[in-house]
Amino acid sequence: MAETAPAAKGIPRDVDKATAVDLLRQMLLIRTFEDKAAEMYAKGRVGGFLHLYNGEEAVAVGAISGLRKDDLVVTHYRDHGHALAKGSDPGRCMAELFGRATGICKGKGGSMHFYDASVGLLGGYAIVAGHLPLAAGLAFAFQYQGKDNVVLCFFGDGATNIGDFHEALNLASLWKLPVVYICENNLYGMGTALRKSSALQEIHKKAAAYNMPGEQVDGMDVFAMREATARAVAAARAGEGPTLLEALCYRFRGHSMADPVLYRKKEEEAPWRARDPITTLRARLEAGGFLSAQEYAALEKKVTDQIEEAARFAEQSPEPAPEELYTDVYASS
Repeated sequence: MAETAPAAKGIPRDVDKATAVDLLRQMLLIRTFEDKAAEMYAKGRVGGFLHLYNGEEAVAVGAISGLRKDDLVVTHYRDHGHALAKGSDPGRCMAELFGRATGICKGKGGSMHFYDASVGLLGGYAIVAGHLPLAAGLAFAFQYQGKDNVVLCFFGDGATNIGDFHEALNLASLWKLPVVYICENNLYGMGTALRKSSALQEIHKKAAAYNMPGEQVDGMDVFAMREATARAVAAARAGEGPTLLEALCYRFRGHSMADPVLYRKKEEEAPWRARDPITTLRARLEAGGFLSAQEYAALEKKVTDQIEEAARFAEQSPEPAPEELYTDVYASS
């Protein structure tokens, strides 16, 4: 099993107070959203599967913070954090979980299929690894049109043993496509440990088979993710082709709300929880004079109020009309 990376210290010199505090705000927003989603699931307001992002917030926030608004993100079914980090409205996201007409997919997609073209989020996808070729296709479209946009593609460690992963990386490297593949390696594919499913534990080394750069990053450190992704995005934007980033992270909840997490021991979880990306970033900001206890309390209240309002919006929103069953089925010619 991969070891936890050492805890980072300090704040990068090129990060100002406003940026640093906003990164913390985004991670708090995701964590609070997920906790409220879990509460609503337990109350029967949310149906279907619910895969939460608790513990992995630094990956999405750090990586996406280095994108332009017109860059794209595609991701897997644990997609709430990526949507919020890309700029989707929390109220519309919560309404989607509730299956309401005001949701980002009109209540038809639910938790696993967030899609918000207005902010450049082109899916949550439920088929493991199935979206990696789609990311390559989007990157090819940018290249073909002569644009310098970049695509970020997030996926889990379980996807790296599937054919689509290898085919997508091969083609992306062959054609030098502007795509950055980010593996959120939380050490488990559902309930199966990485050590039991992959002959190669260090996933970033799989990039070597396709002649592209591969790098392992501390996925519990938002600054580390921001810096590594910025380098990969700059290379892709400059026409140098794709990069595979392996973000070492840990989900604090089960694979889904239906998962009792019987395959992990508390002794394994403890060191990861001690490196909670939110509490460690808060400590770094306070130590660096970027944030006071009072400012953090105000930030936390603001985020909590925002998510409470999102839940009220979702609860009060109408369900889709019956005729909506027949809309958005086929693309217009």
